Amino acid sequence: MTGAHWAVIGLLALAAFVIRVAGLIAGGRIRASRHAWILEALPGLIVVSLVASSLAGEPTATWIAAALALGVAVLTNHVIATMVLGVAAFATLQGLGL
Repeated sequence: MTGAHWAVIGLLALAAFVIRVAGLIAGGRIRASRHAWILEALPGLIVVSLVASSLAGEPTATWIAAALALGVAVLTNHVIATMVLGVAAFATLQGLGL
C-alpha cells in the first residue's frame, strides 16, 4: 500500500474516534440536562422507526400481521409471544393468499 492509502486509513480511524468521543461527551451533557428523558426513550424510538420503515410499501398481509403482533405486545408485554404470533399470522395470511 502507498502512503496515500495509509493516510486515508489513519484519517478514517481518527474520524471514527472523534465521532465516538463526541457521542460520549454529548451523552454526558444530555444526561445532566432536562432532556435526559430522550436517552431513556431512544431505544424504543429506534425500534419503532425501524419497524415503520420496513413496513412501508409492504402488502396488506404484512400490515395485518404487524397489527396483530402489536396487539399481542400491548396485551402480554412478552417478546417471544409477540414474535411467534406475528410470524404465525403472517404465514397464515400468506397461505391464504393475502
